[in-house]
Amino acid sequence: MSAASDRVAIIGGGLAGSVLAILLARRGMTPVVVERSAAYSSSAPPRGRSINLALAARGISALQRAELLDDIENLLIPMRGRMLHETEGELRFVPYGQRRDEEIHSVSRAELNVTLHAIASGRYGVEYRFDHECVDVDTVSGNAVIASARGREELAAGVTIAADGAGSIVRRTLCEAGVLNASEAPLDHGYKEFTLPATRDGDFALDPNALHIWPRGDFMLIALPNRDRSFTATLFLPLEGAVSFANVGASAAADFFAANFPDTVPLMEDVEADWLLHPTGQLGTVHCKPWRFRDRIVLLGDAAHAIVPFHGQGMNAAFEDCIEFDNLVAAHGADWNRVLRDFEARRSDNARAIAEMALENYREMRDRVRDDDFRLRTEVAFELERRFPERFVPRYSMVMFHPEISYSEAQQRGAAQAGLLGELIGDARRLEDIDFDRAPEMLDRVARSSTDG
Repeated sequence: MSAASDRVAIIGGGLAGSVLAILLARRGMTPVVVERSAAYSSSAPPRGRSINLALAARGISALQRAELLDDIENLLIPMRGRMLHETEGELRFVPYGQRRDEEIHSVSRAELNVTLHAIASGRYGVEYRFDHECVDVDTVSGNAVIASARGREELAAGVTIAADGAGSIVRRTLCEAGVLNASEAPLDHGYKEFTLPATRDGDFALDPNALHIWPRGDFMLIALPNRDRSFTATLFLPLEGAVSFANVGASAAADFFAANFPDTVPLMEDVEADWLLHPTGQLGTVHCKPWRFRDRIVLLGDAAHAIVPFHGQGMNAAFEDCIEFDNLVAAHGADWNRVLRDFEARRSDNARAIAEMALENYREMRDRVRDDDFRLRTEVAFELERRFPERFVPRYSMVMFHPEISYSEAQQRGAAQAGLLGELIGDARRLEDIDFDRAPEMLDRVARSSTDG
C-alpha cells in the first residue's frame, strides 16, 4: 500500500467510527477520525442521542472479531426477556429465547464511546480530531473539508468513510451534488427520556435483567438498566393527535404517567423536571442509493441506513458493517473501487431488511405483545424450535441471536414461517390443541419453497 492509499479518513467518531478505526489500524492502515464533539466524557452521551443501547449477538460477534469484548464486558447488563407491565400493575415476563445465552445487553452509549476511543487511541495509536466538523466534500478530489477553530482544511486520504450518523453531512453534501439519492422517512412518533433512580437502599427499583415495556397500543414506555442501578425510561408517543407530544406537555406529564404507567410514579423523582430536561427526539429511517461515490467515499452505519430503534439493531447492524468492510480490506487491500463496490452489494439488502423488520417490531412491542394470539404464536414457535432445532428458528431469534443468518435471510424465512404458524395453529387457542405431527411435512414444504425461490 502506498502512504496515500492507506490513510483513511473516518468522519464521525461514534461507536461505528471507533470500531472501524480499530479494525483498520489492525490491518496496518492509518485512520484519522474526525469528530465534531469535544473529547468524550462518560457522564453524558453525544448530543441528541439516546443514552441506552442494546448489544446483541451480531454486535458481540463484531467486538470479538476486533478483540474488544473483554474490554467492554464490565459495561454490560444482561436482559433475558421483556417484562410487560399492564395498566393494573400485573407483570408478565416473556423470554427472548430458550437458551441461557439468548439474551441482549444494556450498555451506556457514553461509556462505550469512552472505552472504544481509549482503546483506539491508546492501544492502536488512532488519531482523533475532536472539535472538528465535516462541512463539505470535494467531489473532484473525494476529500472531506473539515472545519475547526483554526479554520477549514481539506483532509487528504486514500478513502473517506462517512460514519457520521443519521444526519450525515457527507450524505447530504453528496445528495446536493447530485451523485447519490437519499430519503429520510420520519416516524410519526417521537421519544423522550426519563430516569428511574436507584432505591434509597441503592438497589434497582425493577428487575435489572429484563427490558421493561409498558405497551399501551399507540404508544409505550420502555426502561433499560444502568450500572449505577438506575433505569433509563423512554416514552415513545405520537407527535400529533389526541394523545401526543403536541398535547401532553410538562404540566400534564405527571397526570399522564399516573393514568398510563401508574407503577412508575412512585419510582420517579420529578416527571415534570425530566420532561423539561430532555428534548423530544426524532425517529426515522434513511434510505440511500448508492452508498458510495466513485472509489473515494463510502457511507457506513446510520449514515447509509439509519433505522428506528425498535429491534435494538442499529448499533449491531453498524458493527456488522464494520466487520464486512474489514473482511473486504483483508481480501483486497487498498483497492478501494472493489472494496466499496462489494461492501454496498453485500450490505444493502440486509440494511433494507432490518429497517423493515424494525418498523414491524414497533407495532409488536407497543401493542401486539398483549394479544392472546401473539402469545400463542410465540409459544408454538418456541415449541417448533425445541422439536426441530435444525429446521426452525423464530424470526426474532434469527435477528438477535444468529449472526450467521443475514438480516435478509431472516426476513425471508420469517415470512415463510408466518404462513406456517398460521396454518398450524388454525382455530386453536392453546398450545395443547396444536397437532405438531403435521409440522414436519409443513417444514419440508417451506424448505422446498425457499430453495425454489
